[in-house]
Amino acid sequence: MSMTKSEVCVIIAAKNAARTIAVAIASALREPEVAEVVVVDDGSTDNTTEVARAADDGSGRLRVMRLDVNRGPSFARNAAIAGSKAPFISILDADDFFLEGRFRNLFAAADWDFAADNIMLIRDDATSDATKIVAPDFAADPEFLDFERFVEGNISRRRVQRGELGFLKPVISRAFLDRHRLRYDESLRLGEDYELYARAVAHGARFKVIRSCGYGAIVRADSLSGRHKTQDLKRLADADLALLAIDSLPEGSKAVLRRHERHVRDKYRLRNFLDVKAERGLASAAAYAFASQSNLVPIVQGVASDKLEALFRRVGLVSGQKRVPPLRFLMAGTSAGKER
Repeated sequence: MSMTKSEVCVIIAAKNAARTIAVAIASALREPEVAEVVVVDDGSTDNTTEVARAADDGSGRLRVMRLDVNRGPSFARNAAIAGSKAPFISILDADDFFLEGRFRNLFAAADWDFAADNIMLIRDDATSDATKIVAPDFAADPEFLDFERFVEGNISRRRVQRGELGFLKPVISRAFLDRHRLRYDESLRLGEDYELYARAVAHGARFKVIRSCGYGAIVRADSLSGRHKTQDLKRLADADLALLAIDSLPEGSKAVLRRHERHVRDKYRLRNFLDVKAERGLASAAAYAFASQSNLVPIVQGVASDKLEALFRRVGLVSGQKRVPPLRFLMAGTSAGKER
């Protein structure tokens, strides 16, 4: 069974995105399934609002909201959800774009509450016009993510290119969100997508993933998502603790959630140690590290790993810079993501 067209609200939260937002808007308005595009200018200091309004195609589908003070992506997205009506919601970052035909593939079957596709990750300097890159044709092989698979897929590893499942940009059923009273956690400025998806799957969401590629993400060194604060890590770890309070979660799901919480909390402890060292000196940092074994172990492991990596760089065993390919795919390289 196919879903009816013209049902999607595309939400674009933007801060200082005047350089890229017109491309994002055009890629959304090009899709016939898109009934609304809601841009939320989240306290920009450039002319994001004016550029966004100038990208209107005259179809009456574009709406631009302006927040005078930056409130973060969760607040901006929730405001757009509240101010829109389409039964399906699709998040688009202001410096990314949709590949043509994306929603046709996602709406080919009506067996999901969340439906995501592969993401084409393009280095900012790879081409002058990333929207002209054509993705390879991946075998469909649709699958559904359960809670344990999803959370486990968000534990990153050192020296492995990031590809957490929380980076996915699914189309979301508004009815499911409303039925379970789910919205983005406005205390989070890091991992807000992960938290919403995890909470939804914990409440029974059918999270479908197809391997065809419909989302183009530009990888930039100055991306806002790459400049999170130390406290953002703590808030994300605390969000995992809140998820653990869901009574319906089986013990296996709670176990993997605890692993993710420790993974994020350890990152926070190491970052906080380095912050204390920079702000108050080594003695204060050492006092923080030795305050508990929970602090000491990840700090010692993290510092040792950094020192060892620096040593290897000096002797030429590893490159001083991580080599990011000009083009890669979030879900490529897995058994279900091979090209046909």
